[in-house]
Amino acid sequence: MHIEHLAIWSEDIEQLRAFYETYFGATAGQKYTNPRRGFQSYFLAFDGGCRLEIMQMPGIAVEETIEPRAGLAHFAVSAGSEEAVDALTRRLEQDGCRVSGGPRRTGDGYYESVVLDPDGNRVEITV
Repeated sequence: MHIEHLAIWSEDIEQLRAFYETYFGATAGQKYTNPRRGFQSYFLAFDGGCRLEIMQMPGIAVEETIEPRAGLAHFAVSAGSEEAVDALTRRLEQDGCRVSGGPRRTGDGYYESVVLDPDGNRVEITV
């Protein structure tokens, strides 16, 4: 078995789609719209096969929470090398994106940085 996709709610899937296309090389599939419910979504494909479904619909609660909390903590994207982690992190920071930590080597040997996407989801960039 493998993870086929993860899904996240967003207030602005167009902004989120552009973020993942620009910085992580995602390719968006055709936008799905259910006009009766006001539901819209994209599947974003990444190299390696895993996909991210980004969804929006009126009435979805948006709340500020205190980290850490139970639930999805982050998802990780492999950049391929330490140099690529450094370069992508610098690019994101220069473009005004929020860098939450790193680049650094963790106690268990990972080399990573953590950025927040436009909706505040934690994305770990690792080798």
